[in-house]
Amino acid sequence: MSHGPPSGLAAVSTALLAMSRHLEVRDVLKTIVASARELLDAQYAALGVPDDHGGFAQFVVDGVSDAQWKAIGPLPRQHGILAAMLREDRPQRLADVRRDSRFEGWPSAHPDLVDFLGLPIRDGDEVIGALFLANKLRPVKGHPAQAPGGPGPAQTGTCGFTQDDEDVLGILAQHAAIALTNARLYERSRELTIAEERSRLAHELHDAVSQKLFSLRLTAQAAVRLVDRDPSRAKGELHQVASLAAEAAEELRAAVVELRPAALDEDGLVATLRTQVQVLDRAHSAHVTFTGHGARALPATQEEAVLRVAQEALHNALRHAEAGRVDVILERRSSGAVLRVTDDGKGFDPGIIRRAGRHLGLVSMRDRASGAGGSLTVESAPGRGTTIEMEVPGG
Repeated sequence: MSHGPPSGLAAVSTALLAMSRHLEVRDVLKTIVASARELLDAQYAALGVPDDHGGFAQFVVDGVSDAQWKAIGPLPRQHGILAAMLREDRPQRLADVRRDSRFEGWPSAHPDLVDFLGLPIRDGDEVIGALFLANKLRPVKGHPAQAPGGPGPAQTGTCGFTQDDEDVLGILAQHAAIALTNARLYERSRELTIAEERSRLAHELHDAVSQKLFSLRLTAQAAVRLVDRDPSRAKGELHQVASLAAEAAEELRAAVVELRPAALDEDGLVATLRTQVQVLDRAHSAHVTFTGHGARALPATQEEAVLRVAQEALHNALRHAEAGRVDVILERRSSGAVLRVTDDGKGFDPGIIRRAGRHLGLVSMRDRASGAGGSLTVESAPGRGTTIEMEVPGG
């Protein structure tokens, strides 16, 4: 009689759906590892994505606390069993990994791994990762349970992980390869989109500033001609020179903020928004504020969408709405978040959606919200300011 995983087909389906729900590579890796450990009742699980220099570009673990992981030290190298999984096209199922001839030890803070199940993740002929589990927890008929840190199946010469476990992990690995490949393609596509957007902004910056500088030069030349014969008019032209110079400087400051890479990975959404709002508050006469109400980290796709919508809404408020005050609020809502950008500017008639949508980037903002699984609402009226609200789920 076959003894499959106690969670059954529904649990496998849940794990596969969880993998397909994420697009960011890091999120995909975490989901694969957590799903494998839970589904096959292991104490530890890990997945490594190799680099071209004998190490791992990414290495994700589940079952190890942050403090333990920090104490373990640097990421592992491609040696021992890990190297075997990357080189060989077959699973590695061991009763005691420590007694294997390929075992090369681990750092002193590393937890003890005994029974072991691992296999490569392949995309065609390319090995794109290594997925493994250690220390089977749930007792299976004919296989005693592994007590964390204590004696287990290795004493009997049998591995706690069964052939059924190996088959299930093989299914997970196949789907992990698909999910990981899709996530990589998505990230490359997003990088191209960002590059195209930066190029567009650079062209807009060049056109806008060139026009300002051209006007500035002509006005300065007119002032030079008038300074002797009509000082009063020359003074007026010089005032215009100062005004044009200020506008050119504002164009540059705004463009620098938009072109600067978002520090989402390092600083998170809240800190990135706060920093950008502070920069805009200093660069513009309008008072720009930011408030965060219990907002927590979101998946990278959602965070980037929120940041881009906030930037577009701020741009509208500061450049088109003639606002004296702009308030940016990010707050938690159920498992997701809500962004609200409110200004006291001149507003517009939302009914004139085609013209306003093109001019104010509303179509782009709605596309970003929709692409992140969220929604966007716009409230405005002539003379009554504008509120842009975006809601996104947490995952």
